Amino acid sequence: MAGPPFEVTLFEVTLDCPDPRELAEFYRSVTGWPYAPGHQDDDPDGDDWLVLLPPGGGTRLAFQRSDGAVPPWPGIGRAHLDLAVPDLEAAHVHLVTCGARALTGTPAEEGRPDDLFRVYADPVGHPFCLTQV
Repeated sequence: MAGPPFEVTLFEVTLDCPDPRELAEFYRSVTGWPYAPGHQDDDPDGDDWLVLLPPGGGTRLAFQRSDGAVPPWPGIGRAHLDLAVPDLEAAHVHLVTCGARALTGTPAEEGRPDDLFRVYADPVGHPFCLTQV
């Protein structure tokens, strides 16, 4: 199958959640990424859509108001974020301090010491992975 006659890039990943400001603040504390211009201040109409921008460009992280439930992990297939860090243990401490909940143990505790991934849930319950690079 031939691709499209134009370039396609991944623009942003959007997480549905009941309170976009709350979840954006969680991921902002995790990543240190700033809000897109105009998104840093509370919107009196409800903050239905917020965006964080990675330094230097790249795929944005957005938050959209939704009342849909997040399926429990592990379970049915779905998309999730993989975040890369230079030090898995230091990042674990930071994530837990920010409000993430570990869903797995350390790679050694999980019986795969060479597979440097850990799984967490954000405050809404979206699973995401942390990997050491």
